[in-house]
Amino acid sequence: MTEGKPLKLILKFLFPIFISSVVQQLYSMVDTVVVGRTLGELAFGGVGATGSLSFLIFGFVQGLTSGFAIVTSQLFGKSDESGVKRSVAAAFVLCVALTAILTAVSCVCAMPLLRLMNTPDSIIGYAYDYIITLFIGMFATVFYNILASILRAVGDSRTPLLFLIITSVLNVGLDFLFILVFKMGVAGAGWATVVSQVISGIACLIYMLIKYPMLRISAKDFKGIGKVAGMELWVGIPMALQCSITAIGIMAQQTAINGFGDVAVAAYSAAVRIDGFVNPLFSALGTAMATYAGQNYGAGRYDRIRQGVRVGLLIALICSAVGLAFVLAFNGLLLKLFIKSPTDEMLYYSKTYIVFQAAFYFICGTVNLYRSTLQGMGCSALASIAGVLEAAMRFIAALLFVKWWGYLGVCASTPSAWLAATIYLVIAYYVIIYRQMRAKSADKTPETYETGA
Repeated sequence: MTEGKPLKLILKFLFPIFISSVVQQLYSMVDTVVVGRTLGELAFGGVGATGSLSFLIFGFVQGLTSGFAIVTSQLFGKSDESGVKRSVAAAFVLCVALTAILTAVSCVCAMPLLRLMNTPDSIIGYAYDYIITLFIGMFATVFYNILASILRAVGDSRTPLLFLIITSVLNVGLDFLFILVFKMGVAGAGWATVVSQVISGIACLIYMLIKYPMLRISAKDFKGIGKVAGMELWVGIPMALQCSITAIGIMAQQTAINGFGDVAVAAYSAAVRIDGFVNPLFSALGTAMATYAGQNYGAGRYDRIRQGVRVGLLIALICSAVGLAFVLAFNGLLLKLFIKSPTDEMLYYSKTYIVFQAAFYFICGTVNLYRSTLQGMGCSALASIAGVLEAAMRFIAALLFVKWWGYLGVCASTPSAWLAATIYLVIAYYVIIYRQMRAKSADKTPETYETGA
């Protein structure tokens, strides 16, 4: 990532991550499709109602493991092989502790949080059965995410994708096996996801040990990992909190939706799944920029970070146009994928929400671009503030917009959150990057200027 044309490098790295993100979306998407088609609309609404709660916990996991890997990418950019090994060892230790704590907390809090979100009584049982299964299988999510993040940190975004595609096919088969054959209900969909993620993680681990000698750790690499573990927590915790803070805002949004009844919940759940076909474009751009910025920051190439951001804005603009066209063309068809015979009321709720989001996709892309670039530069705390702004806007929407505009207030909440975060992140990025470039210029000697080093 520190040499070559930024556009080519970012696109080459972005595309496998995008496909991987789509496949990850397919895990939950397939669950909801199978549940909706086999167990009915109430079961579908129950699974869909867990989306924000799932994001609260698993977003924390993804943010933390991605943060750990940013330290690895910075050390990789410095060509510090021993540092890379220590960072991997520290990440494994931290992930074991993470799994134990999150599993205990999430299992205890699952039902109270569902009730706090005003989940309708008609679907709360389905919601609990599904989400508690995923929480019990927390280790699978942590296992896969940390290994995939480490591979991406050293520039390999294709391998996690390959294994994820293979196991996603397995997930479909397990969904039907556990739900239709073993009669496990919505819990069967959850267990299908857990088993599939375990297999993905095992495959990534075996490949990593065979392909990358610098990632093979031994007992000596666990000695003296306190400093690098502290660095990983310094970067990872703000990223994790940023994800969870955003999730809390989404939970407020889900609570507002729940107040419209189970029909609105089912339609909204379907719209979010449709949105899930496009949003991976922007999350993939963010992941690519975090790695790109991390490696170039480690190498002191701030000029390349600026180039990458300009390229990223162009990519975000193109992706937003493609996403808008996709949603306008296929939203009605995709709704029928999740619900056999949607009513006119469901069509209204679903189409209104998804079209409203699609109109602001460029802002979504900009948020992911600048936030991930700052995270790659080690400024995770600044990115977390953006998460607070997003959550605050969603709370405002839940309390005020919905009161003023009804369902349209819910639709306006996410774009409003994106816009608030974007304004802050753009200002923060340009302040930081210019400070870094001035500091680097001040350290240069006259000879350095002459040689261009």
